[in-house]
Amino acid sequence: MADKKNKKRALDDEDDDDPQHVPFKRRLKPDQSILKTLQTLTKSVQSASASSKTLTLSDLSLSSSCREVSDLDLSSVQSSIERLVIRTALSILSNQGFAFDVPLRTSANQLYVPELDRIVLKDKTSSRPFASLSSVRKTTITARILQLVHQLCLKSIHVTKRDLFYTDVKLFQDQAQSDAVLDDVACMIGCTRSNLNVVAAEKGVVVGRLVFSDNGDMIDCTKMGMGGKAIPPNIDRVGDMTSDALFILLVEKDAAYMRLAEDRFYNRFPCIIVTAKGQPDVATRLFLRKMKMELKLPVLALVDSDPYGLKILSVYGCGSKNMSYDSANLTTPDIKWLGVRPSDLDKYKIPEQCRLPMTEQDIKTGKDLLEEDFVKKNPGWVEELSLMVKTKQKAEIQALSTFGFQYLSEVYLPLKLQEQDWL
Repeated sequence: MADKKNKKRALDDEDDDDPQHVPFKRRLKPDQSILKTLQTLTKSVQSASASSKTLTLSDLSLSSSCREVSDLDLSSVQSSIERLVIRTALSILSNQGFAFDVPLRTSANQLYVPELDRIVLKDKTSSRPFASLSSVRKTTITARILQLVHQLCLKSIHVTKRDLFYTDVKLFQDQAQSDAVLDDVACMIGCTRSNLNVVAAEKGVVVGRLVFSDNGDMIDCTKMGMGGKAIPPNIDRVGDMTSDALFILLVEKDAAYMRLAEDRFYNRFPCIIVTAKGQPDVATRLFLRKMKMELKLPVLALVDSDPYGLKILSVYGCGSKNMSYDSANLTTPDIKWLGVRPSDLDKYKIPEQCRLPMTEQDIKTGKDLLEEDFVKKNPGWVEELSLMVKTKQKAEIQALSTFGFQYLSEVYLPLKLQEQDWL
């Protein structure tokens, strides 16, 4: 045992002393050995998917009543809006004025359900009366959004959130306000936001071992160049997914994605690489879930070693509080945290000049995350986040470039996969 430790220490010293040698590259086994490890992982995920039933809210007996939306067709959305407007008109005609009952989407009305490993919305609502100075404007915006969505249903067309905002700039004033009310309307109707036919502009991209149809056109993501294929904003256009990949690599940053795409990492280790270029958008979250559920592949995440990287990972896995009403459709179960983790900074000997000091806000965000139930559920996450807060150091994925621009694709990720070093 002592001989093994001495041998390992000698190898580490040899890596450090030889400037021509890429750190830890000598630890890499042949690619075939790593591929066997990945094949075992993929088979275990597919076996678990085949034998387990997907739990839903209705399967659980929760102490709190919760609200979850359904995937509705256009005619159902249209009918729901019309019924809502008729009730409003009857209320006005009976001299009672009118108010919208809007589900509360505040933090106090959210609930993390460990059995589902996602955040859901509780059933509390608030009244949004027209005859009130504090809510008259928001009530007017709500009515206007309902009118615009009804038009989209009648014409059976899609528009972007930006298009929607520009239909009445003076009323909305800021796109954040029309976006927020759009989520309110989806909650009120009981449908997903995608069912409203309002989508965000294209943001996420995908490259690698994936073939799918986009509105009838077959797309081969190995032939889309370094830039990859833009993820369609309307998930209904996507179908016929096929792949020979062994895993899905979810990447936080565009820069890391471009490095892996240019190096054709997906050819060396068959995978699908996807990124939302920062904060996850709805289309990328829907697309990731669709790949996971249809292809039955493990999802490994590569994010920055900072509190915001973990927050981004948690949005993909457990959902966002802002859209907890649709977490059943937007979350991807069992995402594994591959890197860059706080413990990697010392493990891979990231130089001090490549590490960044955490700001007071960073530390506060880290401590707040440690109080979240979805973090507490995973001891590995707690350990890594506690280490980050203790050392007050963070690092971006690009810190690995200190050992060479291709160190990420040639050493770091292969070694992570070889050692099955994920949480």
